[in-house]
Amino acid sequence: MNAKLTLTIEEMVIERAKKYAKERERSLSDLIENYLKALTQDSSPVIELTPIVKSLKGAFQAPKDFDYKTELTKALSKKHL
Repeated sequence: MNAKLTLTIEEMVIERAKKYAKERERSLSDLIENYLKALTQDSSPVIELTPIVKSLKGAFQAPKDFDYKTELTKALSKKHL
């Protein structure tokens, strides 16, 4: 069940957050909800990323029509058949 939440945030932060969400084709509500979910998850061991992995994080963005399962099936079929 969804519910409304009113937040008081600096206007400039809101503007930048809306731009960020739009660039990623997501809603601001979706971003905030997922962030809050991540914050409130059961704590699991924190894995420290190496500097190289940190530098690559977020570097790849798949096309909108990219179907991971189809591409994986093709690659595995080609490899094993």
